[in-house]
Amino acid sequence: MKKPAWVIEKEKAKRAAAAETVWLFGLHAVSDALMNPRRQRLRLILTRNAADRIADAVAASGMEPEIADPRRFPAPLDPGSVHQGAALEAKPLDWGRLEDVAMAEGPGAPRLVLLDRVTDPHNVGAILRSAEVFGARAVVGVQRHSAPETGALAKAASGALERQPYLRVGNLGQAIETLQASGWLVLGLAGEAEDEIGAALDGRRDRAVAIVLGAEGPGLREKTRGLCDRLVRIPAAGAFGSMNVSNAAAVALYASRHGA
Repeated sequence: MKKPAWVIEKEKAKRAAAAETVWLFGLHAVSDALMNPRRQRLRLILTRNAADRIADAVAASGMEPEIADPRRFPAPLDPGSVHQGAALEAKPLDWGRLEDVAMAEGPGAPRLVLLDRVTDPHNVGAILRSAEVFGARAVVGVQRHSAPETGALAKAASGALERQPYLRVGNLGQAIETLQASGWLVLGLAGEAEDEIGAALDGRRDRAVAIVLGAEGPGLREKTRGLCDRLVRIPAAGAFGSMNVSNAAAVALYASRHGA
């Protein structure tokens, strides 16, 4: 039996409304989101034990949590989510335009991490942590082919999502060209590149540098490669030189500041 039009529209509206919020979970992710004044928070669900453990963050947020039975935790999370008795429904963070974030004030020469279709939320979360440690202005992915802001990403980021700008642009190529027009040096990471990243940046570490990383396996797309000012690699001690994309991001960011 075909559903009435009004039922279909109601279901669409419900799905659209759900897409406008994100459920964060885990003690660390929820606590940091509660302490973030930029985060618009809607609903907080805690077990009694979790409420005791993050009591200071709850008090600072001014929210009144729903105390839940750990055996019947009501937040709509995937069954495999390790929520530790804490879940927060919130609006995704809005960090503003790439141009504004890229040129924001900060210590040292500006750094950006651009992700060419890196979709694994655990990798993106780990990259956000490294970007925060090494002072990157932002991590930038593409709107349709990158990990969206989810509870899994927030948990992997271990709080960095609340402090490290994570932008998703409509077109990575246009973003690269916009940065280049503002004087940014754009380096694409490719294992087969001739130049090592440290050598390529000798004498240039005072410049604004964007490092582009591709997904594990396919790497950078051809169009992305063609837009980069230079392709570089991370030097490897042995014949086997492959590493996880999140590890590569951390090493590349360090090398962009200190050499490798």
